Amino acid sequence: MVDTGSVREGRPPPASAWQVFCAFLRLGLTSFGGPIAHLGYFRTEFVERRGWLDDRSYADLVALCQFLPGPASSQVGMAIGLGRAGWAGALAAWLGFTLPSALVLILFAVGLAGNPALAGAGWVHGLKVVTVAVVAQAVWGMAKALCPDRPRASLAILAALLTLLLPAAGTQLVAIGLTGLIGHAWLKLKPPPLPAVPLASYPVSRRTAVLALGLLALLLLGLPLAAAASGSALATLIDGVFRSGALVFGGGHVVLPLLQAAVVPGGLVDNADFLAGYGAAQAVPGPLFTFAAYLGTVAAWPLQGWPGGLLLLLVIFVPAFLILVGALPFWEQWRSRQGIQGAVAGINAGVVGILLSALYDPVWTGAIHGPVDFALGLAAFGLLVVARMPPALVVLFAAAAGQGLAILAGGGP
Repeated sequence: MVDTGSVREGRPPPASAWQVFCAFLRLGLTSFGGPIAHLGYFRTEFVERRGWLDDRSYADLVALCQFLPGPASSQVGMAIGLGRAGWAGALAAWLGFTLPSALVLILFAVGLAGNPALAGAGWVHGLKVVTVAVVAQAVWGMAKALCPDRPRASLAILAALLTLLLPAAGTQLVAIGLTGLIGHAWLKLKPPPLPAVPLASYPVSRRTAVLALGLLALLLLGLPLAAAASGSALATLIDGVFRSGALVFGGGHVVLPLLQAAVVPGGLVDNADFLAGYGAAQAVPGPLFTFAAYLGTVAAWPLQGWPGGLLLLLVIFVPAFLILVGALPFWEQWRSRQGIQGAVAGINAGVVGILLSALYDPVWTGAIHGPVDFALGLAAFGLLVVARMPPALVVLFAAAAGQGLAILAGGGP
């Protein structure tokens, strides 16, 4: 919500939900490169070009969303939409930024499900191999940013050991909780300075925030109970995807091990299909969370196909929205507390370890079957890290190389 004072200062009046949707749709069609790149696109579009908020307010909004669990760039987009056009604006921002990549992944999943022979195609195997490079790059970058000292590196190793030796969704939750508790008690970090101006005003009261957090807690507790009581694949998958969306700290790639634990061990999605979809998700613009739309489309559950894809797309983003709404009125209080800073730093270190564990299993074990696969994965990693090529181009390279290698080996036309 923008007050009249902001209009007098020369900023544009509040936008309509349609204007918000069109602005974010353009970004949803063109924003390649992951969440850090998305935040750069957002600043160019909404601070420099449109003037919807100033630099300081934008920087503080980014700090809030990076502090919270969930997809940071999507949460920043929701907040911008909320500030410009109210609740309808938040929905419009999410739809515009999310639907393009989700629809592409649903179409890819429909094609894969409709033609099982595609699962063995060389280019699909190339998508699996490039996942190794993408996740390795994520581990590399996150480790440098989130584990800059021995205490946090130790927490990352602890989380990796736990999840490698006891591979289960429950172990990941234990690792996140344990590293958060240790970080709260052990890490003494200096709170970030308060901004020169307060976070922009949003139409969220404290009562609404408390209701959002209460609903989040109710769903986190109730969905596992409902899944256990019913034993249905529908309830189980919704529960697993919802928890994955609620527990992602440190970057979108962290959703990989959480979703894998939710869908692969129970046989809802084959591991090969899982990795192929994750590789394809690197080649589309927009948020990585749209990978859930692919999973809902290929999963062996009652809503298989595009209805399941759209449902899981909604399910994985609901926690991010509830967390954002629940945090907005309280951000200034939370950010100054040293214990909270330490807990979040500990959790961030822990998720680096969880992602490192996932790099081995299922990513490495599911994609690298010999020296040729390792060579292709290493080449893709070099293109990403050394040559700094855009991920979408690296994915296309790996798919083409995988198809070429299959032809040379006599495994494809």
